[in-house]
Amino acid sequence: MAERGLVVSAPGKVILHGEHAVVHGKAALAVALGLRTFLCLRPGGEGRLRVRLPGVGVLRSWERPRLSALRERLGADFDESKPPSAELLEALKEFAGIPAEASAPDSLAILAFLYMCLAISAKYGDVPSVDIVVWSELPTGAGLGSSAAYAVCLAAALLHACGAISCPLQDGEITARWTEEEMTLINTWAFQGERVIHGNPSGVDNAVGTWGGALRYQSGKIKALKRVPTLRILLTNTKVPRSTKVLVAGVKEKILKFPAIMNPVLDSIDAISQECQSVLEAMPANPSPEHYPVLEELFDINQHHLNVIGVGHPSLDRLCRVTASHGLHSKLTGAGGGGCGITLLRPDTTPQAVEAAKRDLCACGFECWETDIGAPGVTLHSSSSLKAQVLHELSES
Repeated sequence: MAERGLVVSAPGKVILHGEHAVVHGKAALAVALGLRTFLCLRPGGEGRLRVRLPGVGVLRSWERPRLSALRERLGADFDESKPPSAELLEALKEFAGIPAEASAPDSLAILAFLYMCLAISAKYGDVPSVDIVVWSELPTGAGLGSSAAYAVCLAAALLHACGAISCPLQDGEITARWTEEEMTLINTWAFQGERVIHGNPSGVDNAVGTWGGALRYQSGKIKALKRVPTLRILLTNTKVPRSTKVLVAGVKEKILKFPAIMNPVLDSIDAISQECQSVLEAMPANPSPEHYPVLEELFDINQHHLNVIGVGHPSLDRLCRVTASHGLHSKLTGAGGGGCGITLLRPDTTPQAVEAAKRDLCACGFECWETDIGAPGVTLHSSSSLKAQVLHELSES
């Protein structure tokens, strides 16, 4: 592994059920996606720290003495138990030459990197001299947890570089996971990275990126589901932009206007999440094909509910119609109003049927991936476990 450095990956996430209802105290199920973000860390030269993010066009490097001096100047502000202060973030923006109001992915990625590097090294050791490359299979801004997967990978790599967590990969192993205690530390720092990027995140995305599998989120509490199966899906990005803030406000307005009508819909979405959780937890011990029609029907019912509360979109209706013509069942995932949808694939769905559905979805102008949900969380890799494309992207300097 030494010749390639340390390679870490973390999954994206999708909401299986409970989007929007979760804002009103109901349960949501978030699941880890088979599409991942990969980070390669190598020893750096000449006393510099360098980061390259080809997906957002970033290549930056800093001299360690400058970073150490900045860290000493700001040291009292690095505390993982509270959000990064506005003053600290302004100082980091000024240091990196990022405009004060910048919100583009490249600016936020640099800001999160600087914060996490300085904060973690302030607690666990000196600023490391390393080269870091991050590449992702996840599209940005699609509600798929790409920023959290980035933050989880950064937390794991920087904590390792500063000696705060071990390197659990043994000779001959192709992948390894950290201990529960170490993953809790990774998750804590990844949440700080998410705070830099999003301000006030729920913590769900970084928890999914760290632990993988499936999580239940309700009223601020996050709980991992017991053993869950890996399910095949199609993930489709309609590429229709939407504002989560506007959609959430629209749902709230409808509830205030028609409480007697809308509250039972939210209760029903909550019941769907509960029923889906029961099915998922029953599947590993009893992998019967009979579970799939139940999961499909829950997709259909929830998609109708999401249209009722006003977060559907003609592009999502079209996605559902196209997949239904191939005997498949779909629903929106995340904010709705465009964005992404997920389609459940049964174990016996043939490759020909999948390709035909993908072809028709792409003909609509959508982007489509065949992947899975219930994927493992943050993982350490040997080079032999990585696909050729990942190796290529991480080795480009």
